[in-house]
Amino acid sequence: MKVLPFKIPKPENEALVYQEERLRVLYDQLHQHSEIQISYVEKGAGTLIVGDTINDFSPNDILVLGSDVPHVFRTDVNFSEETVVYTLFFDRNCFGKHFFDLPDLESIHDFFTDSEYGMKILTRKNKLTKLFLKLKNQNKVQRIGTLLRIIDHITKAEKTAISSFVYKKKYTDDEGKRMNDVFNYAMENYMEPITLEEISEVANMSKNAFCRYFKKRTNKTFFQFLIEIRIENACKLIYNNPDHSISSISELCGFQNTANFNRKFKEIKGVTPSHFRLQRF
Repeated sequence: MKVLPFKIPKPENEALVYQEERLRVLYDQLHQHSEIQISYVEKGAGTLIVGDTINDFSPNDILVLGSDVPHVFRTDVNFSEETVVYTLFFDRNCFGKHFFDLPDLESIHDFFTDSEYGMKILTRKNKLTKLFLKLKNQNKVQRIGTLLRIIDHITKAEKTAISSFVYKKKYTDDEGKRMNDVFNYAMENYMEPITLEEISEVANMSKNAFCRYFKKRTNKTFFQFLIEIRIENACKLIYNNPDHSISSISELCGFQNTANFNRKFKEIKGVTPSHFRLQRF
C-alpha cells in the first residue's frame, strides 16, 4: 500500500490494512487519510508533526492518529539503523456501519474520541508490542481479532494526547503541497534566521495572506511553530551531546541569545535546558 500525500489508496476487498515498513527514511511528506492509524515503532527516531504540535518518535513508541489528522514523520538523519514500523489502518465503518456501536464493544468507545487529536501510549506497551509482532503471520480474520485486542489495551492504558488542535477540513492536494513545503523549509532551515518574506515566498503567498492561512490551519503563528521546531531539536542535542554547552546548543538551534532560548525552552518544556539535561542524565 503506497502512501500518497493526503490519500491512502486502500487495497480492494480489505477492510483492515496491515503495513510493515522497513526503510532508511520514512515517508516524510505531510499527509492525512480517512483511516485511523495505529503504529508501533520497533526501530527509528525522528520528528513527528501532528495537527498543531511538534513531537518526536523513538523506538518502542506506540502511536495512534485519528481520521484525517494531518501528520508527517521525519526520520533523523543521524539515525544509522533501518527504521521499522508496523501499522494498522482502518476506519470506524470498515466492518459495517454499526459494528463498533455494538453493546459488546461499549468499553472501547472512548478510543475513537481519544484518537481525534492523536495519542502516544504510555503503559501496556509490552502486551501491545507482542500483539503487533504477531500480525505478520496472521490471516485477515486473525488480524481483525488482534486489532480489537490492541484497541482494548489502548483504551485501558495510560496515554497522552499528541496534539491540542487539528484542522478539521480535508486539505486539497494544492494545500497539502503548500503546507508540506512550509514544514520542510522550517525543519531544514531552523538553525538559520527565517524571515516572514522568506517563508511567504515558499508558500507563494503575500505575507498577510500567509499569516492568516497558517494560523487558521495550525492555531498558531508560523514563528511559534518555528520556535517549537528549534526547541525539539535542542532537546535532541542536549540528549545526544552531553558535552555541548547550553549556549552552543542555543546557537546551533537558531536562537540569537541564550537568555531567549532559556525562556522559550521553559515555556514549552516546563523546565530550563539545564534542568532538562539533569533529568535525562
